[in-house]
Amino acid sequence: MPEHQVGLWEIVVIGALVVIGAGLRLGLELSRRSGSPQHHAGTRWGWAEALTVWLAQGFGVGRVPLAPGTLGSGVGLLWLAVLVNSRSVGFFLGALLLGLLVAVGVCGDAARILRQADPPSVVLDEIAAMPICFAPWVAVFWFRHHAMPSAITFFQGPAWVYTLTLFAAFRLFDVVKPWPIRQSQRLPGGLGIVADDLLAALYVAVAVAVALMLGSVRSRIGVFFGGSSG
Repeated sequence: MPEHQVGLWEIVVIGALVVIGAGLRLGLELSRRSGSPQHHAGTRWGWAEALTVWLAQGFGVGRVPLAPGTLGSGVGLLWLAVLVNSRSVGFFLGALLLGLLVAVGVCGDAARILRQADPPSVVLDEIAAMPICFAPWVAVFWFRHHAMPSAITFFQGPAWVYTLTLFAAFRLFDVVKPWPIRQSQRLPGGLGIVADDLLAALYVAVAVAVALMLGSVRSRIGVFFGGSSG
């Protein structure tokens, strides 16, 4: 299998994450030091505050009053497509982790700007966590084909049913919040905002991994007994 070379796509995505994470934090710090307008009734935000909130709201998707978390999770499927488009496992894992770290910072800053502990309009946490639900699927595809799946893999043929199921399961865990998802919201700042979505995605990922393992075991048992009966 040829070694994957780092391409323009990987450089652009990683660069964008670094610029967003570091650039916005620097902009907010400069804004505070210069005394530019902060969020108060009757005042305007500076550019760094406005951009931070816009990104935390999933490029504005979170401002939709009806089911912003579900819409944000839908954008998370686009983030999944970005991650698998590189065709590199290392990039998938690295950008996924970096995206979560950026989400912690951006969501925490947005919460402070909006003066809410966990604003309903902030959906970057759902976006960043969604690909984790599909990690076992990606892993199995990689081990079987020695290649990353393309984005269309998750939507062609019967696969779209599984994708929709994982999407719905993620939303269910995020809404119901079984232990320790609800408790994780007590963590400070952006960490608490992102942690519950991260754990909800991990719940789904574990369920997918178990289902895949059971399917593999059933297949092997079927082959074993089929061979024995012959």
